[in-house]
Order: sequence, then C-alpha cells, then structure tokens
Amino acid sequence: MYIRIIEYMNVWIVTMHPWLLSALGGILIGLSAVLLMGSLGRIAGISGIASGLVTGAGDRGWRIAFVVGLVAAPWLLQWLRGDSGIGAPPMSWPWMAGAGLLVGFGTRLGGGCTSGHGVCGMARLSPRSLLATLVFMLMGVVTVFVVRHLLGVVGP
Repeated sequence: MYIRIIEYMNVWIVTMHPWLLSALGGILIGLSAVLLMGSLGRIAGISGIASGLVTGAGDRGWRIAFVVGLVAAPWLLQWLRGDSGIGAPPMSWPWMAGAGLLVGFGTRLGGGCTSGHGVCGMARLSPRSLLATLVFMLMGVVTVFVVRHLLGVVGP
C-alpha cells in the first residue's frame, strides 16, 4: 500500500511510500515556484533569495518568508510523520562546510543555483539554464566519483 494512515497515541500519522513522498515534494516545489513567479514575478532561486537577504535588498519580506518556509518544512514533517526525512549528515561538518563554500562559489560563477536554473529556468525553456543544469548534473556525478572512489569517503 502506498499511503497508510495509522493512529498512535490519539494522533493520526500518515505514512507514504518513498516515491510518492518524493513526487509530492516535487509537486510542492513546482507549485511554490509558480506561485512566486505568478504573484511577485520572482524566480524561486534559493541563492538569489538568500543573496538578497544578505545584501539587504529592499524586498526582504517575501525573502524572509520563503527561507522560513524552507527551514520550517522539515520541522512540520517531523511533527506530522515523526521523521523529518533529512537523516544524519552523510559526512563530517568540515567536509560539508567545504562543499557548501564550493557550491556558493559555483552559484555565483554560474549566475544561479539548481532551483533557479533547474526548476524555474528549465520550465521557461531558457538555453542558459539548460546548459547550467547540465553542468550541475555533470559536476555532481564527477564529485560523487571523486569523493567515493578516489578519496574513499563512504557516503549514505
């Protein structure tokens, strides 16, 4: 069964098959991108949204709400399911900090991030976003190969 509703200590808990939960997550990401574009004319690129918060852009209200929603979603999932779906970090914090800095550098170099190019740009059939998304995916494959096979770091 793909969806189960169980009662535990007078609380109804909904459990879903992982592929269904992933599909629902994708639908919600697409819906949020469409709503942001339709209501404010803005692209739901996380690097641009976060950059606007740091640089003090004049339209901070919706940016704060978007980031709060990103942070609150796993907490809501934890409350509803009993599991946030995030799990333990696959690597040590120094590795993750270094990876985060490289991703930040890459988003500045590429003029956007995976959400801006991969979700919003691809939906608008942007050639620039198509190329950026192909580069993101290729670099992801190369990074996994290097980290797991050449450096011997075991991931999840």
